[in-house]
Amino acid sequence: MRGHPRGGEAGGRQVTPSAKGAAVGRGIGIGLMYGLWKPRVLGAWRVPASGPVILAVNHAHALDGPMLMGTAPRPVHFLIKKEAFVGPLGPFLEGIGQLKVDRASADRTAITGALDVLAAGGVLGIFPEGTRGEGDFASLRAGLAYFAVRSGAPIVPVAVLGSGERRGRVIKALPPLRGRVDVVFGDAFEAGDGSGRRTRKALDDATVRIQERLTAHLENARRLTGR
Repeated sequence: MRGHPRGGEAGGRQVTPSAKGAAVGRGIGIGLMYGLWKPRVLGAWRVPASGPVILAVNHAHALDGPMLMGTAPRPVHFLIKKEAFVGPLGPFLEGIGQLKVDRASADRTAITGALDVLAAGGVLGIFPEGTRGEGDFASLRAGLAYFAVRSGAPIVPVAVLGSGERRGRVIKALPPLRGRVDVVFGDAFEAGDGSGRRTRKALDDATVRIQERLTAHLENARRLTGR
């Protein structure tokens, strides 16, 4: 995917997230996640094989994003808080097609980049809770509904379970090495009501529908995995 200039970033330039970079990131994720842990992936076939799609992921541990990058059947472009883009990690994340977002404001650069990913038929990864928490989808931000309604892309709910259950002995901040982490993909669904409306009420209604579907998927994933 070729980069092109956009406004909104310092210096007035934003490069469209690299599809090739995301593919490289997926390869790195596969090597790391399967090399260090034992992911059990359920329902990956539910992710559409082509076309735009949004993966809505619960978020209880810093490992959740990399774990999904290494287990999803397609390369993923994640919206990641700008605080993670520090030092050499910043150019690395940008190089593998990830999007930097300022959570304190309406980040036009991040919004444009995310919509570009979907317009090109790519996969956008979002933590709809906005930040790490209990990972139970109890409080959703409106961004997921906006991207889904604006792009028309289906949402696939994803539950990552086990990443925060126990601390490793070698690295306390990570799960035990070779421990099992479950990644459960749900059925794709449309967030909008079919009218194409993007009013505040339409987005609020879409957020309610999304939360119901994500919460139901998480409960089902827990029953399925016994976690």
